[in-house]
Amino acid sequence: MPLNSTSVNPSTILHSLWLRVLCGVAGALLLGDALVLMLYGMFNVGILVPAVVGTVLLAMLVWRGPISRLLAARPRLRRLWRLGWWLFGIWVVSLLVFWLRIAQQMHGDGEPQPVDAIIVLGSATRDGQPSQTLALRLDTAATVAAQQPKALIATSGGVDFGESESEGRIMARYLQQRHGIATERLVMEEQSTSTALNLSLSMGLLAARNLPADASIAIVTSDFHTPRAQWIARKVGIRNAHTVAAPTPLSIRFNAWLREYFAVASSWLLREF
Repeated sequence: MPLNSTSVNPSTILHSLWLRVLCGVAGALLLGDALVLMLYGMFNVGILVPAVVGTVLLAMLVWRGPISRLLAARPRLRRLWRLGWWLFGIWVVSLLVFWLRIAQQMHGDGEPQPVDAIIVLGSATRDGQPSQTLALRLDTAATVAAQQPKALIATSGGVDFGESESEGRIMARYLQQRHGIATERLVMEEQSTSTALNLSLSMGLLAARNLPADASIAIVTSDFHTPRAQWIARKVGIRNAHTVAAPTPLSIRFNAWLREYFAVASSWLLREF
């Protein structure tokens, strides 16, 4: 089919009806999902990426005429356009493969017996309260703590942007007030800004409480995060670590998995595992 001033190669996404429909639906869902979560004060890469991709997809449909004419007039730009879609497709495939692997591995090691200490990995806090994701981690940790009455509990996390208290302190207070955890069992780690620091700094504080290096450690985190937490635990030298999976709220599961994709890539680049 020859090019003219209003059309380009029919294989492009702009000139396939079913692809335009798919593009519009996907764009609306991605942007809508991101906007709803942003209204609740959530901002991270797992939310910003869908917002950007959704906006681009919808913009392509709105301005498909001018884009088609521009591509028709500039062959080099048209080649870059096709290359960009190929790269985007490869990225989507890599994301789906990653999600499949996470789904296969994310359930943790179960509840270890016995446990000398429990490390609860931090997540977001807002207005001095744990986020829904973090509250589920803490509720899971409280269940393990009830079955392991002699285990110390390390709550781990630094100060979030816009907050005045650390995640570690907010988490400890939640466990005390909601679950009646005794103060003497709690160890607050308040400086960390990553999973690697969560674990290494918490282990240092636990060692100060006379916990041996080969102690059995239960690492409580969200289900999707358990594989990376285990990899990092081995890297920081925790000899006897077990992961315990807390559920992820359905409303943010897609975004959490997407964020974890980038977090794994970042951890690999930083050689955290």
